[in-house]
Amino acid sequence: MKFLTMVKTLNPETATNPPPALMQAIVKLGMEAGAKMTETGGVALAGTVSTRKGELVTDGPYAEAKEMVGGYAIYELPTEAEIVDWTQRFVDLHRQHWPQWDGEVTILHLQQFNMAG
Repeated sequence: MKFLTMVKTLNPETATNPPPALMQAIVKLGMEAGAKMTETGGVALAGTVSTRKGELVTDGPYAEAKEMVGGYAIYELPTEAEIVDWTQRFVDLHRQHWPQWDGEVTILHLQQFNMAG
């Protein structure tokens, strides 16, 4: 099964540069995950497109670094229990190395659709 985790900072005032010890711990966790983690990176808010009362509403694009939302990782794992475990370990690293950070990680189960006609 394929999962996407999305990291979001809940309190921008505490979202300064992460401590080096946290980044080292995250790299170590990523190495432990190995091929189970297929992709990872940062996420910056580029804009939104929505519909309201029948009208298209576009907000953005944003070019400033202050629009950084967090990060993401894509995992290939056999069970939902395993993605919860990996995610808890990731969040626990934040608790240990950056206790003033308030954030959350959303777990999405990716389901691919065959778009071939």
